[in-house]
Amino acid sequence: MSVFADLVQRLADLLDPLFGAGAAAAAIILFTALVRLLVHPLSRAAARGQKARAELQPKIAELRKKHAKSPEKLQQAVMELHAEEKVSPLAGCLPGLFQMPAFFVLYHLFSNTTIGGRANELLSHQLFAAPLGGRWADALGSGGAFGGAGLVYAGLFVIVACVAAFNFRRTKRMMAANPAVPVADGAAMPGMGAAGAMAKVMPFMSFFTLVTVAVVPLAAALYVVTSTTWSAVERAALYR
Repeated sequence: MSVFADLVQRLADLLDPLFGAGAAAAAIILFTALVRLLVHPLSRAAARGQKARAELQPKIAELRKKHAKSPEKLQQAVMELHAEEKVSPLAGCLPGLFQMPAFFVLYHLFSNTTIGGRANELLSHQLFAAPLGGRWADALGSGGAFGGAGLVYAGLFVIVACVAAFNFRRTKRMMAANPAVPVADGAAMPGMGAAGAMAKVMPFMSFFTLVTVAVVPLAAALYVVTSTTWSAVERAALYR
């Protein structure tokens, strides 16, 4: 943790001439951008994988007709088709998984009063009137929803809500343009029930970010908001 604390502090020191008291917040945004740049190749691979899976739909439809009475053979045939075409159904999860360590690092950095046996100096930094180690509940308790810290969170909530609405509309359009091909007799392939349920929930996933922003330290919330906004722009470009 002390290594990452020093990294954030050094970035803040570099940005201090430009951002002053908000240098640490700017450092977190820059840190998030660096993480997203490192993960970008995985995002591009995930986009290629989704396009490849869409192109496989006609072949999967034929397999479903061929093995409609044998769900086990159907599942095996679909797995073999994905392997043959080198398409992984899990590729889209990798960008999110690789970002989780960075989120947890920031969460712990701004949740602990000491790091490496010393007082955590990062907790002295603020974004306007909101401490980077504070939470929304702290902002409500100190000045209310329209206090200085409360307004900072209000701004973050507005950004997240706008990004969530954008993602919701884009995901609904993509799902309408690439509907799942049903099995000939109406039966579902094993394992597809959960996938179907996830497909219904997916358009609403971005709105869950509002809950995350409200309960984590402000520094981690900044990471989430920056990463979510980056992801929306990136996906709009890659999946167009």
